[in-house]
Amino acid sequence: MPSTRFLNLGILAHVDAGKTTLTEQLLYLGGAIDELGSVDTGTTRSDSLALERERGITIKSAVVSFPLDDRLINVVDTPGHPDFIAEVERVLGILDGAILVLSAVEGVQPQTRIIMRALQRLQVPTLLFVNKIDRSGADLDRVIAEIRTRLTPDVLAMGRVLRAGSRASSFASFGTDDPAFAERATTTLAEHDDTVLAAYVDGSTVAGSELTADVAAQTRAGVLHPIFAGSAVTGAGVGDLLSSLTTLLPTAPGTAEAPVSARVFKVERSPSGAKIAYLRMMDGTVRPRQRLELPGGRSGKVSSLETYDAGGWTSTELLTPGQVGRVRGLAAVRVGDPVGELVEQAEPQFPPPTLEAAVEAVRPADGPALRAALGQLADSDPLINVHLDAAGTPTVSLYGRVQREVLEATLADEYGVRARFADAAVLHIERPRRAAMAVERLNTPSNPYQATIGLTIEPAEPGSGVQFVIAAPALDMPLYLYGDVGRFGAAIERHILEALDRGHYGWAVTDCIVTLVEVAYSVADGPPSKRGPTSTSRDYRKVAPVVCRQALRLAGTQVCEPVLRVSLEVPEADAAALQTVLGRMRAQPMGQWQTGPMARIEARLVAARLHDLQHQLPDLTGGEGVLEYRFDSYQPVRGRPPRRARHHDRADPAESLI
Repeated sequence: MPSTRFLNLGILAHVDAGKTTLTEQLLYLGGAIDELGSVDTGTTRSDSLALERERGITIKSAVVSFPLDDRLINVVDTPGHPDFIAEVERVLGILDGAILVLSAVEGVQPQTRIIMRALQRLQVPTLLFVNKIDRSGADLDRVIAEIRTRLTPDVLAMGRVLRAGSRASSFASFGTDDPAFAERATTTLAEHDDTVLAAYVDGSTVAGSELTADVAAQTRAGVLHPIFAGSAVTGAGVGDLLSSLTTLLPTAPGTAEAPVSARVFKVERSPSGAKIAYLRMMDGTVRPRQRLELPGGRSGKVSSLETYDAGGWTSTELLTPGQVGRVRGLAAVRVGDPVGELVEQAEPQFPPPTLEAAVEAVRPADGPALRAALGQLADSDPLINVHLDAAGTPTVSLYGRVQREVLEATLADEYGVRARFADAAVLHIERPRRAAMAVERLNTPSNPYQATIGLTIEPAEPGSGVQFVIAAPALDMPLYLYGDVGRFGAAIERHILEALDRGHYGWAVTDCIVTLVEVAYSVADGPPSKRGPTSTSRDYRKVAPVVCRQALRLAGTQVCEPVLRVSLEVPEADAAALQTVLGRMRAQPMGQWQTGPMARIEARLVAARLHDLQHQLPDLTGGEGVLEYRFDSYQPVRGRPPRRARHHDRADPAESLI
């Protein structure tokens, strides 16, 4: 299908706004399916997971397609619950356009604003669809007013609702021959078009065809957002939205003859356990048996390709620019990987999770199966950051309770492993308090291994991470084992990083400089090295982490907690009460601004208070408050430092070799 033009379309919304039902209607009206599915009965095409059908929510992004005029529309249905914002994150960078779904009853909801801001930052052309006009309490005019004040003033209503709040409700599109609509369109377009502005000031009439072209141009540029309305359940208004996709949204660019560039936005497993990568093609052509380059020197050979067609995934012999396809054979692939010439990493639009929870198998014998299952789940969601602590207990990073419940159900249903999650805790770090040195020398009573390692550890600038420096002479290094200084240094650094993974209080140690100041080895025939049994790589693997922990104990560590920069948008009347709550939480105020009927408050807040604030915000603001946050810094914990919670706690790792 090389000559086909593609539109990769995201369907995004606050949870329960009707995204999945709208996707089903678009497939039905586009002729891709013969019968409508239902979220309530679990028969929709995009919610394919058993857990999604059981809970009635979207958990994983799903791709479905249908032809429309001369285009193939690839629809990506995304989760609406904030616990699964990572799925939305990965989809944003592959879209040519988006439909943001709102409820005609609930209007602009918190997640609506967060997603809209991300779409605006990325300049994704976006249509707005006000759903559920058949529901009691539906009011399109009220929702449009909310959109103007809480999302963007750059909108244009494309029609009106008739008989709102009833099953007979419908959407009537405006025509350019409607004088009132032409007037509204002209004044809206004039905000971003000097030619239209000049004509408006002169009192000239802009031709209907010119208005239509200007609406399309500004929508594709991401500066205008046409508003449609309807009901995804009854189908009212969905046809008008469907016909606008080819007239208002752009097709995917790209050159088939260019070098391959693509992005992996989803990874899942086949029944046999093999990885299936979902690619969005930017440039070039991919065929079976072709080798694809991945970051970090990784690569893979394509074994087969699939595209979505006629209600399911079917084999194909090539992927071309703009297409979304499934690729098998890339065993080393990871979610978010750029492929080929696409070397830049996607900028994050949403903050990472701030919670961590330990996980254990209900049956101890299932421990290895649990760790393997979590490893596979991390392929599809790397932000869960599966990690084994010193006792071998897995921990995962989380956004919230619903995500934890879904992980627990997934482990049981798909992997047959019943797991128990500990209470989630905020992730902390440890930093060295002072400089210190430790050394273990070979042929001494405290060291049974044939390796000498001497290390210093000292504090570094906040945010600098772990820096490893080699200050020992190269002549003292066992280069016969590693080949050169670089490889020897990389091996020692790897052992040190493993040791720093758990500090005195159980948190990862960072923001420090570790310097290798002394090293020695031995061979059986003596000088220039020490005489004795020949040193092996195992000796250095055993000695280096112990010396690192010894130096760390002498340096001491300070536990630091994450501090977030929070931005709150609340009704102006609720701002004072919210400031009082922030004060009780010891938040550091950064400022307050008025934006129409809403107040914007910014503050620095320790991450441990975030979920308490998220819990209180709806009650404090009548459900109108929106909270966004990003990482700001780490600061020392006041009072008694928290220890990392684990199921199988034990003493700190040994600091002695014997």
